[in-house]
Amino acid sequence: MAKGYFITGTDTDVGKTCATVALMRRFRRDGTTVVGMKPVAAGCVMRHGQLKNADALLLQANASVAADYGLINPYAYQQPVSPHIAGSHNPVESATVLAGFSKLQTLADLVLVEGAGGWLSPINAQEDNSDLAKALGLPVILVVAIRLGCINHAKLTYQAIRHTGLPCAGWIANCTDPEMLCQNENIDTLKIALPAPLLGVLPYQDIVDFDLLAEALAWPN
Repeated sequence: MAKGYFITGTDTDVGKTCATVALMRRFRRDGTTVVGMKPVAAGCVMRHGQLKNADALLLQANASVAADYGLINPYAYQQPVSPHIAGSHNPVESATVLAGFSKLQTLADLVLVEGAGGWLSPINAQEDNSDLAKALGLPVILVVAIRLGCINHAKLTYQAIRHTGLPCAGWIANCTDPEMLCQNENIDTLKIALPAPLLGVLPYQDIVDFDLLAEALAWPN
């Protein structure tokens, strides 16, 4: 059965999608077929009669194989708010996500599942992203936005991941603040503080070049 990873972040808007696409391109370059999944997305727009999310469309476009949008993003909500609020009329059901994930597993060697928001962000009235990752049974890759406060956020998120019982396969440093003081020193501190390998440092870019980001990854080998 195909393997996969669950991509989470220290918060919302930390660059999970950029990191996921960079990983997809790196895997593809190294000969591994890969498909992305964003099970839950808010802030979607109507396109050809269907609500679609820009990040999910990026994952769809960067897959090794063609996959139906409904499999990639089964829960697409229009309001740009937390999914447990935006989806109150159509709440996320883990069984639906698991069924879509199983179908995607048949299409590629690897499935990268991008969470919605941070690790403990709710996806419905009872569950959060950690519950979904646990149901999928996937090792976790943590995306850390390198900005003021990142050390605390990264350590707390890592502890929460391990508390769930899932392994953390590694973390990715995403340099989101071009004016941050002591950026390298913060990354060095996190390399010591987080008991998981640093998979790569993604440089800040005004215009995103995913191939350059893929080259910045030190993993997969």
